[in-house]
Amino acid sequence: MDSLSYEVKQYGPNGFTPTPIRSIREVPLTIMLNGREVVTLLCTGKHPEYLAVGFLKSDAFVSDPDQITDLTVREQEDRLVAEVETCNDPWKNRVMERSITSGCGKGTNFGRNVTTISRRRLSGDVRVTPEQVLSLARELHERSTLYTATRGCHNSSLCTPTEMLFFREDIGRHNAIDMICGQCFLEDVSVDDKMIVSTGRVASEILLKVVRIGVPVMISTAVATSFSVELARKTGVTLIGNVKHDSFWVYNDPGRIQD
Repeated sequence: MDSLSYEVKQYGPNGFTPTPIRSIREVPLTIMLNGREVVTLLCTGKHPEYLAVGFLKSDAFVSDPDQITDLTVREQEDRLVAEVETCNDPWKNRVMERSITSGCGKGTNFGRNVTTISRRRLSGDVRVTPEQVLSLARELHERSTLYTATRGCHNSSLCTPTEMLFFREDIGRHNAIDMICGQCFLEDVSVDDKMIVSTGRVASEILLKVVRIGVPVMISTAVATSFSVELARKTGVTLIGNVKHDSFWVYNDPGRIQD
């Protein structure tokens, strides 16, 4: 269940009229790591195991799937709880400085992310044409049935230039990206020849997630912030934004876009 039905009053030219709507589900997901609470995310509750692990991977709590010894998701009265156990000490030498992200919710960004990741250089070998970029953006829109019903979610997909592999949707663009990250991490999916296509604004914390998982191409129907553009140019990510029905912006490309 990813949406609920309500009857509201809609105001229009004829005054107020009763109107049935669909509202996207919002549920807290608390992530526990080795018995210690990490964060509570607000999400639809879909694919909580991928979301929890993706968040931990994105924020450098885990670096290898073999470190995870147990993963359990429990449903409580008012929330979901993901309990993750690891064989390593994820808290050792951890700098817990946080900054409020642009996610308008429970997004967090640990201080060492920018410093560490900006030194990384992605060299994934994938080539994409402008026509393929536009086609994937159209398919993302066509698959967005939850958005069509509720107007309340973001969508992301892991793709090859010709195929959409994983499609994820959630109330936050961070969550949709983290679910893809978590699935790739747990299922050992190779990503150096893949792309992420998304509906959300590409702020720095989104680009950091893409870099950490190792996806070399980020495409969004929305725009990118200045910080994310600078990070893309430092790390070698092909960053495409503002994708419309027949146009898009290329913020950075080290040679992956074919004419």
